[in-house]
Amino acid sequence: MIKENHNNLLKWIRLIQKSLSVEAESGFKNIKGRQDSFHVFLARQLGSPPQGVEDKSIRSRLSELSKEFFFYPGLVETKRRHLIAKTRQFFHNLLLKIDPPSPIAPPSLNVFRPANVTKKNDSNSRLTLDSPIYELKGIGNKIKERLSAIGLILVRDLLHYYPRDYVDYSSLRRISGLITGEPATIVASVRRCNAFRSPRNQNLSILELHLQDSTGRIKVARFFAGKRFSNYSYLQSQTKLYPSGVTVAVSGLVKEGPYGKSFQDPLIEVVDESQPTLRSKNIGRILPVYSLTEGIKADRFRGIVESVLYLTKLYPDYLSQSRRQVLNLLTRSEALIAIHIPNDRKSLKEARRRIVFDEFFLMQLGLLRRRMQIKAKPAPYFKNLIDKDSLTSKFLDSLPYRLTKAQTRVIKEIKLDLGRSEPMNRLLQGDVGSGKTIVSVVALLQSVQSGWQGALMAPTEVLAEQHYRNLSLWLPNLNVNVELLTGSTSRLRRQHIIDDLANGSTNILVGTHALIEDPVVFSRLGLVVVDEQHRFGVAQRNRLMNKGLHPHLLTMTATPIPRTLALSVHGDLDISHINELPAGRLPIETRLILGSKRDDAYQLIRNEISQGNSAYVVLPLVEESEKLDLKSAIDVHQHLSEEVFPEINVGLLHGRMSGLEKQSVIKQFSSGDCKILVSTTVVEVGVDVPNATVMMIENADRFGLAQLHQLRGRVGRGNKKSFCFLITDNSQSLSRERLKVLVKSNDGFEISELDLRLRGPGQVLGTRQSGMPDFVLASLVDDAGVLEEARNEALFTLKQDPFFLKNQLLKELLDSHWTKISGSSHLN
Repeated sequence: MIKENHNNLLKWIRLIQKSLSVEAESGFKNIKGRQDSFHVFLARQLGSPPQGVEDKSIRSRLSELSKEFFFYPGLVETKRRHLIAKTRQFFHNLLLKIDPPSPIAPPSLNVFRPANVTKKNDSNSRLTLDSPIYELKGIGNKIKERLSAIGLILVRDLLHYYPRDYVDYSSLRRISGLITGEPATIVASVRRCNAFRSPRNQNLSILELHLQDSTGRIKVARFFAGKRFSNYSYLQSQTKLYPSGVTVAVSGLVKEGPYGKSFQDPLIEVVDESQPTLRSKNIGRILPVYSLTEGIKADRFRGIVESVLYLTKLYPDYLSQSRRQVLNLLTRSEALIAIHIPNDRKSLKEARRRIVFDEFFLMQLGLLRRRMQIKAKPAPYFKNLIDKDSLTSKFLDSLPYRLTKAQTRVIKEIKLDLGRSEPMNRLLQGDVGSGKTIVSVVALLQSVQSGWQGALMAPTEVLAEQHYRNLSLWLPNLNVNVELLTGSTSRLRRQHIIDDLANGSTNILVGTHALIEDPVVFSRLGLVVVDEQHRFGVAQRNRLMNKGLHPHLLTMTATPIPRTLALSVHGDLDISHINELPAGRLPIETRLILGSKRDDAYQLIRNEISQGNSAYVVLPLVEESEKLDLKSAIDVHQHLSEEVFPEINVGLLHGRMSGLEKQSVIKQFSSGDCKILVSTTVVEVGVDVPNATVMMIENADRFGLAQLHQLRGRVGRGNKKSFCFLITDNSQSLSRERLKVLVKSNDGFEISELDLRLRGPGQVLGTRQSGMPDFVLASLVDDAGVLEEARNEALFTLKQDPFFLKNQLLKELLDSHWTKISGSSHLN
């Protein structure tokens, strides 16, 4: 019954379509049938459709059309035409909905494939991977200079100069299946071809091809600029290339024009049935797109790369065939060929995966080997004293609060490390205010208790001064001698500190980069603690480590680091995480505010100050515009102190102040003499002020999420309700959505994971000096799965052959790769 209704409905639709066509062909004259006029027949049919039309909206539309055709005789011809066209379109769409056509298979096309890329080219037969590029045939001085400008000197440089993108013309489509904004290739026949000069520009000629296939029609245009293309004979020769009926292949980016879909800068070639493949090297292929310099055309560069691909066979594979099968990886040679001339999306994906694996694997293998080498060295012996008279016990007993469970767990992990015969190499993560400093002091005291000295290095004088003040407050009754050494330390005081350090009188030295200077010599350095470790380079940390004989190392960061980033940068470290804030801390209320609503934040600041609290106002600092930012800070400070808060002492802190000036401002703010602190820098405000309850961040969209989260952690250090205002005038929805993450979440790991995805690893860590590896293709966001595979394979490799006795090739690759990354700086 259902099938019968469906068939009757199809017959009825075709009857309506036929009657509309006959009326149109007769000139819209309301033709007379055997019984009724056209308009009577159509009004009656539309008003009583057959069974099968269940959709209420369709029945309603049919009823409206029926009424319109009732008045058809009184319409002028133009309105009759419009009504007929509208009705025909409606029934065309209705037929497609009720009886959709069977999908048409995409066209077939034998595209050009570079042949014999693995075979030696006679013209370049003497080349090796280390041959200079100018030895390639056809490379003159100009091309050589332009290639060297982008770092291409040797042949191997060409092979490792991967495409930055691809244009995928391999997607073969029918005309009706073209999608605006996507590259595609069609195969169609020529209906007609025109070539003419532009009426608006006599130096511009246009070739128009009107094409069709079984699904539709399209107009394709190519433009030729220059007088030589505008003469009559040239235009005629172009039209003769594409006679009516000939089949052509067209590749390009699909665009939407005033007359429907078309192609932007199309590639066109006649499909010759006598030729097995197309002559064009671009049509129907996935084309690599390289970052090039002026004077080198894309097709020319692709040809240069393809001419040396046969040399990929000179790359032996450090992975055995059995391991490649387990990991489902291509050979290095296959991957290099496919990354430059992929046959399809699948081969490109497989090639990229192998190259990404290599990048991750060599990085992980280097980190794990470094960890193994560190563990093999003898460490300073630390006594694991747990009695009540030990320095650590006395220190912990003197604290006015109890440690959190997370702090207790991490202290236990560190004590186990310090009790071993191998050097500790541990990273301590924890949000601002989680109590990392207390944990580091316990480790330093264990060093002193065991007869060794400790060093605590911070990236700025303000932070070093803060650590020194805390230690001086906590340790006076323990007979532990603590000194501070920074760039601001006087010459006389500096010499006194250096002398006491060398003779062992100083137990703990706190300082900045000044600690790594040559005159600084420790008597018995047993433990190095590095705060905000991402602010120091590998070489700087190593210089401090080299002042002792394989001392233990504890590095600390307030930036929660996602696992993929931690594996890449700190794969050689053991990682501890303080994932708990001290009891009594209230969550910080974060608000996103437009600049025009800034007065609301000012009013809350005034209310907080009236209750004895303090506030930060932070401005972003961009190195390229330091003078501009400094002026901005001075202007904001003046505006706040003279117009907004004239009755309140407003302080100013910026990077160009001397160390003594900074310390004076910080002291005033900490003591409460200064209630509002305006600062241009992120790190300089990293002071512990329990009464600070408001953090106001101007131009918050210029910060990374991880930076904002750290800044927010500078308030809420006591047991009072605290607030964070993110001020922005950026109206972009993406920017505002990014900032809303902070409004909704206080989870540092969740925030840094999103920051990694949005802004990249360099922004999460906050500096390029952090030892962040420079991956060429690998992405810590998109290739997390490959990173885990590479890590596991590196662990397997070191377990099977820790000294690479059976794989000399891998050892050479690793040494070369690691030298480039670490700048050949040796570890202590």
